[in-house]
Amino acid sequence: MLRSTVKTSLRRVQLARPATIRLSSLASKRCIQTFIRPSFASSGLRASNHNQLQRPSLLQYTFLRGEATVVKVPEMAESITEGTLSSFNKQVGDYVAQDELLATIETDKIDIEVNAPVGGTVTELLASPEDDVAVGQDLVKIEPGEAPEGAAKEEAKEAPKEEVKEAPKEAPKEAPKEAVKEAPKEAPKSAAPAPVSTPAPASAPAPASKKTAETPTAPRVSSPYGQYSRSEERIKMNRMRKRIAERLKEAQNTAASLTTFNEVDMSSLLEMRKLYKDEFIKKTGIKLGFMGPFSKACTLAAKDFPAVGASIEGDTMVYRDYMDISIAVATPKGLVTPVIRNAESLSVLDIEAEIVNLSHKARDGKLSLEDLAGGTFTISNGGIFGSLYGTPIINSPQTAVLGLHGVKQRPVTVNGKIESRPMMYIALTYDHRMLDGREAVSFLRTVKELIEDPRKMILM
Repeated sequence: MLRSTVKTSLRRVQLARPATIRLSSLASKRCIQTFIRPSFASSGLRASNHNQLQRPSLLQYTFLRGEATVVKVPEMAESITEGTLSSFNKQVGDYVAQDELLATIETDKIDIEVNAPVGGTVTELLASPEDDVAVGQDLVKIEPGEAPEGAAKEEAKEAPKEEVKEAPKEAPKEAPKEAVKEAPKEAPKSAAPAPVSTPAPASAPAPASKKTAETPTAPRVSSPYGQYSRSEERIKMNRMRKRIAERLKEAQNTAASLTTFNEVDMSSLLEMRKLYKDEFIKKTGIKLGFMGPFSKACTLAAKDFPAVGASIEGDTMVYRDYMDISIAVATPKGLVTPVIRNAESLSVLDIEAEIVNLSHKARDGKLSLEDLAGGTFTISNGGIFGSLYGTPIINSPQTAVLGLHGVKQRPVTVNGKIESRPMMYIALTYDHRMLDGREAVSFLRTVKELIEDPRKMILM
């Protein structure tokens, strides 16, 4: 049974079109494996563990009768089973080179790029933008082949140009632009494309027809102070924003959250930055910020209060001898928390360099799933946006989060005298189920002492 199936599969490959025969030997082997996989299963043999792949590979594409390659939604991570198709980079009839970007899928953590496994012509798009797509779902059909030459290449280049040229020609038929210009002078003409007897005032909102499909334009309201509008715009949540909302609400509903506060005199840290600024830049190429010293102070304080980096799993408390610090970074799509691994073993300079690297990757959309996985403690710096005071929310399933705020000159008492000092409020939100008040307050006080006298970090 197995031998006859292999022969049949080989015969199908031999009868395939020349464009398919030119595929690499590896692709041909995958093609054969696709045809004979059911026979292996019936024979009691196990296929390779392709379900464990973390990136697109040839196992995620199906070869149909030697004619077309079906590109599927790749496996992304154990915790991610679906995403939203953000966009296609190629349309039907376009040529796509091997490994060229085909589509982008938005998940609740990062954007996944789907690349072409072979070069060829896109023959069919099997999903639409904004569709929810599951791992393994068919996405695109590609007919393998070489890049078009001569006239074929010119047609491929001219096709999008023709569409751009035709758009202005079709515009006068719908007259959206003319309606805007002529409405004040010749209102009846602006209503021409609309149904008969449409009143002139109704034609004024015509250019906003795309938005009104989702959100009707509100009528203008008169008041003693003039006319004004009261419109609304409804925008669908992207997957990342939905996931952020779910996790934050889950954390509030699950943890017994409590926040303790303190204030830190930043004079010594600012003086240290001023003295060694040039040396920091020379060694790392970056300026020393606040996150590096505070991260190091937290790792040192956690040695005396290990529950800060612990977590609850069911009825079990999990303690760790390492500290992976999640750094809150604001991006255009939402808040992400990339992780610094084993921060307890890194120097202040190493931590600062890693923070800058992860922040740049986050803002450029280059974070990987590995960058976001895990984390035992979170630090959020709202001070860079001007925050003076706040209570951060725990990043579940972690036990605590430290919130940093803006530095302000305030009068304080120093040795019986009132002086103006650069002060910062810090806040520690913690899960009271795991961490008692005495431990939380003591941990925060230790962080305060280390920042106010950074030399102590060398002794711990």
